[in-house]
Amino acid sequence: MDVLSDVSETALITLRARAIETRKEEPLIHDDMGLELLARLEPLLPADTRQRVMGRKLSPALTRYIALRARKYDSYARSFIKENADGLVVSLGCGFDTRYWRVSEEPWRYVEIDLPEVIAAKKKVLADAAPFPMIGRSVLEERWVEEIRSIQAEKVLFLAEGLFMYLPKPEVVRVFDRLSESFSRSHIVFEVVNERYTKGLWKKVVESKMRRSGGTEAGSSYQFGVRDAKDVEAYGKHIKVVEEWSYYEEKDLRPRVLALFRNLKMMTRTQWTVKATIG
Repeated sequence: MDVLSDVSETALITLRARAIETRKEEPLIHDDMGLELLARLEPLLPADTRQRVMGRKLSPALTRYIALRARKYDSYARSFIKENADGLVVSLGCGFDTRYWRVSEEPWRYVEIDLPEVIAAKKKVLADAAPFPMIGRSVLEERWVEEIRSIQAEKVLFLAEGLFMYLPKPEVVRVFDRLSESFSRSHIVFEVVNERYTKGLWKKVVESKMRRSGGTEAGSSYQFGVRDAKDVEAYGKHIKVVEEWSYYEEKDLRPRVLALFRNLKMMTRTQWTVKATIG
C-alpha cells in the first residue's frame, strides 16, 4: 500500500482508539467492524507507520474522548434516519470510520467522502463489504457538492467529525456557503475548537500535546476556530445553530471530577460539537 499522507494518519489514530475502547470489558462503543478493518489494514501499512503510529500507546483520555464523540455522532445519524426514512447522511472526512455498521443493522442511505488515498485504502481493505458510495475527494473541492446534489438536495445530514479545525478558515467558510446554496431542509453536525487555540502560545501548546499523544505530525495544528458557535451563521444563507454538545455532558465522562466543570464555558467550549440547520 502506498505510504499514507500525514492527514491520513489521524484516521489511523481514530480507528485505533475505537478499537481499544471496543476491546474493553465495559466498552463505551461497540465497533466490531472497526476491529476487522484495523486487522486488515495494519499489515499493509509501511513499517515506519506501524511502529510510530500504530505501536504507540494512546492515552486513556484520548481513546475515551474519541469513543464518546463517535457514539454521539452515531446517535445524530440514528435519530436523523429515524425521522427521515428517505434522508441521506454524508460523512465528510470520514477516514477509516465504520459508522454504517454501528448505526443500524438495516440498510440506510449513507455516503463517505475523504482524500483519494484514504478512500483507495479503505476500498482495498474492505473489498465489497461496504454497501454505500465512497467519494475520493478533498472536502475543499467543488465537485463533490454537485455529486451529492445529484443524489439528493434536501433532507441531508452532513457529519464533520474532527475535520474543520485542521482547514484554513476561508476554506471552511466556503464549504458552509456552498452547502447553504446547494441544499435545503438539511443539517450539519461538526466539531469546532475555540479560536484561541488557532494562534499564539495556545496553538503551540496544542501542537506539542498532539505530537506527544499521537506519535505523528498529522493534525497537530489547528487552523480554524470560532469564538461562539453562532459565528457560523454568517458563513452562508439560512444557516442556524440549533444545538451544541460537549463531552463534559456525558454520563460516562472520566475522571468523574470533570463533571464539576460541565457548566463552565471555558472548559466546555474548548473543543465541542455544533448542530445547525441548512436551508
